[in-house]
Amino acid sequence: MRIAAGLLVFAALMVAGCGGGTGKSNKGVISVSIAPVKYFTEAIAGDDFEVNVMVPQGSDPHFYEPSLSQVQNLSNSVAYISIGYLDFELAWLYRFYEVNPSMEIISFANNQELLYASAWEHGDHWHYEGVDPHFWVSPKSAYRIASDIKELLKKLNPEGSSRYEENYTRLVSTISAIDREAAELLTPWAGRNFMIYHPVLGYFARDYGLGQIAIEHEGKEPSPAALKGLIDKARELQIRTIFVQQEFDRKNAEVIAGEVGAQVIIIDPLSPDWEASVRGIASALEQSFRDR
Repeated sequence: MRIAAGLLVFAALMVAGCGGGTGKSNKGVISVSIAPVKYFTEAIAGDDFEVNVMVPQGSDPHFYEPSLSQVQNLSNSVAYISIGYLDFELAWLYRFYEVNPSMEIISFANNQELLYASAWEHGDHWHYEGVDPHFWVSPKSAYRIASDIKELLKKLNPEGSSRYEENYTRLVSTISAIDREAAELLTPWAGRNFMIYHPVLGYFARDYGLGQIAIEHEGKEPSPAALKGLIDKARELQIRTIFVQQEFDRKNAEVIAGEVGAQVIIIDPLSPDWEASVRGIASALEQSFRDR
């Protein structure tokens, strides 16, 4: 069923690419993979562009398939901004580019210090496997995201360059404030571990000296044996809070929480309000360590 649906959307993509789109707006359209990227883009671009978000809030970017209206907006896009390694992107981006080859394309992953699920040395070089795509959640990664978007906008609209520089400076000031707040909250708890269903806070953990323990492994729910191991680990570490991303099932998190007397807290890293989302995550992590 998913394959058939994908083929139908791809057919619509080809029609949209040939038909010239919706014609609803005189603004240039920039398509982005997820809502937090819209936050950064609008903060720098102001009202100069319409931003088309491919994966709406509440949807899982690992499995999402685009709607026809998003396809139509895509066909009019002057640029596409991708994270780089979301499953949704790996499945669809090549087809998006086929439909609209005139789009400027950037991938944030090209300018990030990426985390990998595993790495091993072979001869005189290293092999890496399983890129963690969730770097946008960490303020320290957001500096580079903002810079990449600024440079793209200046290329798309050179006349707005000075305005984009000013807006970029304001955005960096906001990111810096959030970075400082997160460091102040979490530095006293460096070395502590937290438990989360989907491993979306790997970069956040790296950048503020924390350890992330994921319930889900390689996109799969834990086996009964793995679940028991997680319960034992939560008891050992006196975990009192288990985090779950808004888009995911809470069942396994609630099982562990019930066994160890923890609470389940919902976080929303895909929120279009990146600033509020990240501040909330930092505060919730700090509170989770206080509760032990």
